[in-house]
Amino acid sequence: MGLTHPALNVRLVESHLVQDNDYNPNTVAPPEYRLLKHSIRSDGVTMPVVVGKHSDDGRYVVIDGAHRTRLIKTEPDINASLANYVPVVVLNKTFEERMSSSIRHNMARGEHQVELTASLVIKLKEMDWTDEKIGRELGMDKDEVLRMQQITGLAEAFKDRDFSKAWE
Repeated sequence: MGLTHPALNVRLVESHLVQDNDYNPNTVAPPEYRLLKHSIRSDGVTMPVVVGKHSDDGRYVVIDGAHRTRLIKTEPDINASLANYVPVVVLNKTFEERMSSSIRHNMARGEHQVELTASLVIKLKEMDWTDEKIGRELGMDKDEVLRMQQITGLAEAFKDRDFSKAWE
């Protein structure tokens, strides 16, 4: 029952089959984006893009590597050097698991936007994830999960909570 490592199964997928997700809280400032472009042109793509299977139609959704994917698709020389393919590793994940995996990848690098991460925490809460599951899956302690919920508004975050009537 050993852990399978996706990096042991890198594959090439036609670039039009790889699409961005609509929940990535990671952004790259223009200087770093230019550096990424230079790095790919100088060193090549050194890490595969992490994707999940989108549906049964053969498409994939990016979990980690949106900026690399964008460069591969939009820069003609980079695209040509990869023959219009994107090197990927595929994670077999549900939509909710893909979202939490994206956040984990970003947070492990220290790159994420707090407001967007907070919005994702609220989405996970709306999908009936407990605070404990969110904390475990996103590597947050109880207080961090609470802060993420507070950022998007206290009323929304606590609408389904029961509170003590001791103050009455």
